[in-house]
Amino acid sequence: MAIPPKLLSSSASIATTSSLGSNSADHGLAAKLWIKFRRELHFAMYTPFLVSLASGNLKADTFRHYIAQDAHFLKAFAHAYELAEECADDDDAKLAIADLRKAVLEELKMHNSFVLDWGIDPAKEVIATSATVKYTDFLLATASGKVEGVKGPGKLATPFERTKIAAYTIAAMTPCMRLYAFLGKELQTLVDLKDGSHPYKKWIENYSCGSFQASAFQTEDLLDKLSVSLTGEELDIIEKLYHQGMKHEAEFFYAQPLDQPTVVPFAKDHNHDGDRLVIFSDFDLTCTVVDSSAILAEIAIVTAPKSDQPQPENQIARMSSAELRNTWGLLSTQYTEEYEQCIESVLPPEKVEFNYEALCKALEQLSDFERRANTRVIESGVLKGLNLEDIKRAGERLILQDGCSNFFQKINGNDKLNSTVHVLSYCWCGDLIRSAFSSGGLGVVSVHANELTFQESISTGEIVKKVESPMDKVEAFHHILKNYKDDNKNFTVYIGDSVGDLLCLLQADVGIVIGSSSSLRTVGSRFGVSFVPLFPGVLQRQRECIEGSCSMGKSLSGTLYTVSSWSEIHALILGW
Repeated sequence: MAIPPKLLSSSASIATTSSLGSNSADHGLAAKLWIKFRRELHFAMYTPFLVSLASGNLKADTFRHYIAQDAHFLKAFAHAYELAEECADDDDAKLAIADLRKAVLEELKMHNSFVLDWGIDPAKEVIATSATVKYTDFLLATASGKVEGVKGPGKLATPFERTKIAAYTIAAMTPCMRLYAFLGKELQTLVDLKDGSHPYKKWIENYSCGSFQASAFQTEDLLDKLSVSLTGEELDIIEKLYHQGMKHEAEFFYAQPLDQPTVVPFAKDHNHDGDRLVIFSDFDLTCTVVDSSAILAEIAIVTAPKSDQPQPENQIARMSSAELRNTWGLLSTQYTEEYEQCIESVLPPEKVEFNYEALCKALEQLSDFERRANTRVIESGVLKGLNLEDIKRAGERLILQDGCSNFFQKINGNDKLNSTVHVLSYCWCGDLIRSAFSSGGLGVVSVHANELTFQESISTGEIVKKVESPMDKVEAFHHILKNYKDDNKNFTVYIGDSVGDLLCLLQADVGIVIGSSSSLRTVGSRFGVSFVPLFPGVLQRQRECIEGSCSMGKSLSGTLYTVSSWSEIHALILGW
C-alpha cells in the first residue's frame, strides 16, 4: 500500500501534466524549447562517442574523423549565419548575427589547430558522411527559406517576411549552441583537467569557456527577440525546427564510427542467442505521474451513491461518497504518519558500511507495516463496489511519465534483443496496470501485482495479496529469474523510486532510481548504499573499460544510479 498525502486530488489533476515544467512561464522561448526537448540531449550525452571522449579513452582515429566531419558542419553554420544576417531587417539583429558568425569562424580556426595537433593532413579532402550531409542540408535549406509552408527569400515581399526566415534559421541553429555549451560545462565539472593528461582537454575547455557560453546565451536571446512578433502558427514552425536541430545533433554524435568497447548502449553488444535482457520496473510514480491508490480512491468516491440515495438490495453495499472521502482521508493520514515512524525506527543510529543482510532485516519491519496497512484498507470497505470497466477506463487514460511508454515500446519492438519486461507493483489492482500498458500497445509486459476480487465485475472490497512489501518484491524478482529454464545469461535492470524497491534495485545488475524519494535515499544511505548520478557513473565505468570487458555493473555492488527522466534510461539501454 502507498496512500500519498495528496490522495484526494481531482480527476483533472490526475489526467494532466506539463512537459515544460511548472515554472515554464518564467522562461523565454529558447529556454522553454531546451527544456521541452531534453530527451534529445540525453541521447546525445549517452552516445558511445561522447562517453568515450569524456572518459578520455576515445581512440584517436575516431576523434580525427569527428574533427573532419565537424569542419563541414561549421562551414555550413557560418554560411547559415550569413544568410540569416541578409534576411534580418533590424540593425541590432544584424549586428548580433554578425558577431555569432565571427565566433564560428574563430571556432574553425580552433579546428585548424586540432588538425595540426592530431596529425590530420589539412590538404586531404574528407567526404562528408550521410549524417553530416543531412545536418548541413537542413541548416542551409532553412537559411534559404526552404521551410515547409514558407516562401523562399526571393519571393518574400516585405522585410518582416524576410525577418521570419532569420528567426527560423536561428531556431535551427540554437540547439547546437546550447547543447555544446551544456556539454562543455557538464564535462568540465566531471573530468579532471588539472594535470593535463586528458587527451581531449582542449576540446572540453573550448566549449566550457566563457566566450562560448556567452555565444550560446546570445543565440538564445536573439531567438527570443526574433520570435516576439510571430504568430502561433509561425511559433509552431520555430519549435519544429528547433526539435529537428536537436535530433540532427544526436544523430551526428551517434554516427561517429567507434572500434572499441563501450558501456553504452547496453543493446549494442547484446548477444541475442546467449544473453537475455530482463527489465524490471515498479509502477506507481516510477511509470506513473499519480499513485494508483489515488486513482482507485477517485473512482470509488466519484461513483459512490450520495448519502440520501437508496442502494439496490441486490448490489454490494457501499459507503456514501461523503463517507468514502472522509474514510480515505483518515486512512491516508494514518498511513503517512505511521510510515514515517516505521522508516525512522528501522534506521541504524549511524551510517554503516553496505550490508545487504542487515538491510533485509530492517525492511522486514516495513513489510509487516505494509501488510497491516493493506488489512486496514480491506476492513474499511473503501474498495467495495468499484466497477471493473471503470477501473480499466481509468487505466487506459492514465498518463505515464514522459518517455516511459516509448521506452517499453522500443524494447518490445526490437527484434535484435532477447528481452522481457516485468512490472512489480504494490498496486491493489493489476487490471489497472494492464489497461495502462495495453492502451499503449504494451500488452506483452508481465504484471506482478495484487488483484481486487470481483462479483459480476463489481469489486467485493477484498484484495488477493501477492506483492505487498519489499520482501514480496524481491521474492518475485528471484522467482521470475528462476523460471527461465534455458542456459541464457540474464542481465537484469531494475527501475524504481521508493524504499519498497530498494532490495530489488540492489539485486539487479544495474539498479536505476528515478525521482527524488527522500525516504529511499535516507534508508539506502544509512545502510551504506551509494547513489550515483547515471552519467558520471557511466563515465567511470567507461574509464575502467578494457578490451573485451566492458560492463556497467553487478548485483549487490551497493551502488545505485539516479536519473531525472526515462529518456536517460532509454539512451543507456537502447541508444538512439
